[in-house]
Amino acid sequence: MAGLEPLYAWALPAVSRPQDALLCAVHWELVRHGYRCLGAGDQPGPDERKSELLPAGWEANKEVYTLRYKSLDDARELLLKAITVEDSMILNVMDRSSQKVADVTLTVADYIHPEHLDDFHKVYRNTEELRTRIASGIIAPLGAPSEKAKKEPEAERKDPDLLQDSDPLRLPPRQPAGPRAPTWPSPLSPFAVGGEDLDPFGGRSGGMIVDPLHSGFPRPGIDPSSGIPGRLPRGAVPPGARFDPFGPLGAGRSGPDPDHLPPPGYDDMFM
Repeated sequence: MAGLEPLYAWALPAVSRPQDALLCAVHWELVRHGYRCLGAGDQPGPDERKSELLPAGWEANKEVYTLRYKSLDDARELLLKAITVEDSMILNVMDRSSQKVADVTLTVADYIHPEHLDDFHKVYRNTEELRTRIASGIIAPLGAPSEKAKKEPEAERKDPDLLQDSDPLRLPPRQPAGPRAPTWPSPLSPFAVGGEDLDPFGGRSGGMIVDPLHSGFPRPGIDPSSGIPGRLPRGAVPPGARFDPFGPLGAGRSGPDPDHLPPPGYDDMFM
């Protein structure tokens, strides 16, 4: 029962009989479960404060110990009356807010060695059983208090995802180094005109010359290695070699001929 030892050492001058020692243990169990003592007696006194210690005069009445407690969250206030009847102690606890009542009867000799009142390490026995009796007979029926949750109003401002959206000076996350294909716009986009002239890899369409064969619309692929009827026999172009068509492919297919373009800077309309 960690924490009971310093309490018992503080209260030892007032401990004169086994019931006093047992009440110290009962008091500490209430403290462990989130309650603090306000004072002795049925009515509040001046300048009362929550304390883990027993109040002054707690042992004045040897027939009935009367103590008042309040939970850490201020939701419950308990009135404890420990009545001594021969070799027993009857614990009667009432929650003043809900008017709930719980009571437990303890046999003093089951938990206290009366001949060792001045030695904390020998005065108590069956401490685990005592704790279980108090928890099941008093704490559980009345309900254990809950501590107030601590709010962190700055939590959202510390969220990295929110900072990325709200901080204009925040640098975007760096992508891992490695080869990756450029994200070119679709060749069907009206804004893709001239994109082929800017692509050093030649992997897209959209040059300055309007070519119906390279307009970006789906069309059958051309395999020059299989030959072109009437123009190239099969195998004339090695597989995978770069091949620029020298004429229209198929009937009715026409396209611009680079030889029809005048030399750069030559603008003689009669040429």
